[in-house]
Amino acid sequence: MAARILVVDDEAGLREMLRVLLKRHGHYVDVADGQRRAVELLRAPPAYDVVITDLSMPDGSGMGVLGEAKKVEDSTQVIMITAYATTAQAVQAMKEGAYDYIQKPFKNDELLAVVEKATEKRVIVDQNRALRDRVRDGYRSGDVVGKSPAMERVMQMVERVASAPASVLVTGESGTGKEMIARALHLGGEREKRPFVAINCAALPEQLLESELFGHEKGAFTGADSRKEGLFRSAKDGTLFLDEVAELPLALQVKLLRALQERTVRPVGGSEEIPISCRVVAATNRDVEKEVAEGRLREDLFYRLNVINLHLPPLRERPEDIPLLAEHFLVKHGAQQNKRLDFSPEGMRFLVSREYRGNVRELENLVERAVTLALGDRVELTDLDYDPSVASDATRAILPVEIPDEGFELDAHLEDVERRALLAALSKASGVRKDAAKLLHMSFRSFRYRLAKYGLADAEDEPRDAAER
Repeated sequence: MAARILVVDDEAGLREMLRVLLKRHGHYVDVADGQRRAVELLRAPPAYDVVITDLSMPDGSGMGVLGEAKKVEDSTQVIMITAYATTAQAVQAMKEGAYDYIQKPFKNDELLAVVEKATEKRVIVDQNRALRDRVRDGYRSGDVVGKSPAMERVMQMVERVASAPASVLVTGESGTGKEMIARALHLGGEREKRPFVAINCAALPEQLLESELFGHEKGAFTGADSRKEGLFRSAKDGTLFLDEVAELPLALQVKLLRALQERTVRPVGGSEEIPISCRVVAATNRDVEKEVAEGRLREDLFYRLNVINLHLPPLRERPEDIPLLAEHFLVKHGAQQNKRLDFSPEGMRFLVSREYRGNVRELENLVERAVTLALGDRVELTDLDYDPSVASDATRAILPVEIPDEGFELDAHLEDVERRALLAALSKASGVRKDAAKLLHMSFRSFRYRLAKYGLADAEDEPRDAAER
């Protein structure tokens, strides 16, 4: 994994050796000969992923570099280089935020292993921070992502009615994010700090569902060993979300209608009407007008629930939202698996071209699977379960190279592709050329020839260990 690294040491030979070593292993490296120059570089964006600094320098100390690095970007990982005589000081530096320290003389492999772990920690810290921010900001809006005109209209309506007491019916195909809209309604208004209670009306048999919704008295039925208040009362002054409300049995629809009209519930086995104050948001993937016409959904209940209607369009009708959603899920699941990934251009084109019968849920599942399978730092077509033999004509049509209006020189384009493939293979093989050659299915001799052809070949040998210099 490539990192942006600053090496700080007043010894020119060691400084240059580290620069060459780290650069050969795919990192971007700047060097400074002391604290003063290090501070100048640290204050110039972007921030460094890792800082490697000597503890003792003529114009300052590694402690000063550590303090400045953490001041500029707290997630920057600082590695101290120390002689045996200053180990105690290095331990103190770790207490003040340094990642690790390495004693002189050290071996290259030892240093590279610490750098790799420090880079991974920087990634994890950044991802966790991003995830926390996204979770905080996302749940403020119900985790709704989208910029299409259709979704903008939905969110504008959510903002207008979030604080209203009126019932809302959210309609749309399975997987379009109806519960997310219900949460957005809850979090966007005055009920934000009050309970949000959800139930899937299709998940329980009729007797249990009635008890869940309205509560029951002790002894009301077999197994009712204690009194239960029910979800209408548990929601208090918050929101009760009734998912798949069209699946309710007709007898329960009558009781739900009464609860909405009278703003009271009667527990199973009880005789008293108990006031309720929650707002009801319901959702269904059914064609509600058809359900009413065919007698499966009571018309009076439909009108009581449908004071405000929010219809979520399927994902295939808003393809401009696919890249935003895909990136959102990539960050979400990447953070959960401690990975920082990007989509390859081909991977993103494939995602945009796909028909999502399962809508947003299908897209999230696809991205989560790809994050799990990805071996490098990009999500490729193979990670997305792409199979050219079964790809649709639409998918195949968008995968080839795009030709600009002015055209391009084919030979130069192919050379550029080859050069980038060589660099990508080197990066994936951590700079080991023999392994990179194997990744491209070519001989080591052929690989070296191509490196030289594109001016990518450095000196033949790796730099020696610091202990041998």
